Amino acid sequence: MMLWLLLLTTSYLLGSIPFGYLLVRFLRKEDVRAMGSGNIGATNVARAGGTTLGLLTLALDALKGYLAVLLATHFAPNTNHGPSTLAIAAAVTAVVGHVFPVWLRFKGGKGIATALGVFIALAPLVALSSVGVFALIVATTRLVSLGSILAAVSIPFLAILLVPRRSTALLIGLSFISLLSIAKHHANIVRLLHGTESRFGSSKNSDSKDKKVNA
Repeated sequence: MMLWLLLLTTSYLLGSIPFGYLLVRFLRKEDVRAMGSGNIGATNVARAGGTTLGLLTLALDALKGYLAVLLATHFAPNTNHGPSTLAIAAAVTAVVGHVFPVWLRFKGGKGIATALGVFIALAPLVALSSVGVFALIVATTRLVSLGSILAAVSIPFLAILLVPRRSTALLIGLSFISLLSIAKHHANIVRLLHGTESRFGSSKNSDSKDKKVNA
């Protein structure tokens, strides 16, 4: 029990590191929460601080999720049915940490990048396939939010198709992370339904009023 408590706390704190906020703060001397949409995720960092900072944020947010699962797997190795329950729980808490970081009064990103990191660690083929879904949607619509939402929706189905030896815990963990990320896109979903969502590369940022974009 103590091992679980320690590792899950570590996973949460690792996931809660606000890399987007820190990069913009230290490299541009600005607060990303006061720029663009006000979100700390990779998409808003790219819009407010440039593509390089956005990609760096994406990589670091994914890395922290990957490392959280890797650390848990060190203490609870994978079984014949895939990742251990502890590794899956660590994945969930890392994403929760990103979405609700204690350092920023529990106002974080939408979990997409960190979810990608934990998916790579838990089910690499599923992660790669979901990136393909995201890339296809964004390439055809230029709607990053739609790509993120549909990629998240695809995760449980891809796991069923691509992971033959999957545990119920893995499906539950992947589904929870996906649902959390989709729920954090609720404002984007409303704008998509109304046809007012901003497209990638557009100078107009319709997310600025509600302070929510993709992360």
